[in-house]
Amino acid sequence: MNYNKKSVEDIDVAGKKVLVRCDFNVPVKDGVITDDKRIVGAMKTIEYLVAQGAKVILCSHMGRPHNVLDAELKLDKKEKKKIAELPAEEQEAATAAALEKGKKDITKLSLKIVADDLTKKGIPVTLAADVIGPDAQAKAAALKNGEVMLLENVRFHAAEEKNDPDFAKALASLAEIYVNDAFGTAHRAHGSTAGVADYLPAVCGYLIQKEIDVMGKALEDPKRPFVAILGGAKVSDKIGVIQNLIEKVDTLIIGGGMAYTFFRAFGNSIGTSLCEEDKLDLARELVEKARAKGVNFLLPVDNVIAREYKEDSTFMRIYSDSIPDGWMGLDIGEKTQELYSKSICGAGTVVWNGPMGVSEWENFAGGTRAVAKAVAESGAISIIGGGDSAAAVEQLGYADKMTHISTGGGASLEFLEGIELPGIACLLDK
Repeated sequence: MNYNKKSVEDIDVAGKKVLVRCDFNVPVKDGVITDDKRIVGAMKTIEYLVAQGAKVILCSHMGRPHNVLDAELKLDKKEKKKIAELPAEEQEAATAAALEKGKKDITKLSLKIVADDLTKKGIPVTLAADVIGPDAQAKAAALKNGEVMLLENVRFHAAEEKNDPDFAKALASLAEIYVNDAFGTAHRAHGSTAGVADYLPAVCGYLIQKEIDVMGKALEDPKRPFVAILGGAKVSDKIGVIQNLIEKVDTLIIGGGMAYTFFRAFGNSIGTSLCEEDKLDLARELVEKARAKGVNFLLPVDNVIAREYKEDSTFMRIYSDSIPDGWMGLDIGEKTQELYSKSICGAGTVVWNGPMGVSEWENFAGGTRAVAKAVAESGAISIIGGGDSAAAVEQLGYADKMTHISTGGGASLEFLEGIELPGIACLLDK
């Protein structure tokens, strides 16, 4: 993967119409944005473009809406097929219900709330009523230097997620330059994340530039010792990441639900703990490969186990090789916390993706808390790979102690796996 991509600072944007793909997929409850980090994160790129006198056209998705802006409110092919399979007397009501859902999505998942929030934050933004329709075209044509507009939710078009070339071309026709600053969707080959780059010179914004610089360097030329910490529920979710990191790290730490598949692979009793029976051979192969490479492959030595998968379930600590029948592992134990913390202490680079246990429940959050503390105090270049581990670090108050918290869960996983991300691959090389 080529990490050396051109950024907004490597291209002349003055007086140019610049289409910027942001990640404004923010959580909203009762009409209020409950976490504006993604909006704040995009502001550096927007403010730079405004200061340079660019005509800024922002675009983003929000949620997974019914596709409602394809020329008119109508059903997509999948919905039509589904309705056509219903009894004739039910089809009219099903069509009406689907169309009504579309109308609700226009209100519920409109980016108006984002336009209003940016305006309150000091960046006046005009919202277009559509994405590639007449209102978007008129507003884009009327933009003056330093002005900012926002297109409506790109996922209101089915063509966005299909990366339809006609849609991408129409979107690109609004601008002269494309800037991708949405790392969270960079692993998706959609119209607004990759397709538009077929028609416009494409560079990255400051958010993606930081992701490439920090994570790319960690994978290509890490400060050693290089320690990777992987948690989460399933080995299958992390196979590619483990295989890629085994080639690069000095120590690989395993926690979370996937640890029990490794225990089972080596004949240990795991009670009713989560286990992927079809991944036992693979688990053994991964451990053997790590050992052959001289990688210190660490699994929990003790666990916090519970009677049921419930927040208030009866629980106790027990050694990992003796989990009794009827009990399940939900966190790493104190001995493991000490072992992992010692391995993290003195590291040069730490990459962490996935919690050590059911970290949203206090009785099973000790492992994740201990690892977060160890990473924060390690003095290492620390990279938190988005998703649940990023949320845990934020919640525990260690965010300001980390070098970098990735803005993309799925994207950061694929990045760590060594997969070329479409939203980055399409950008111009330096």
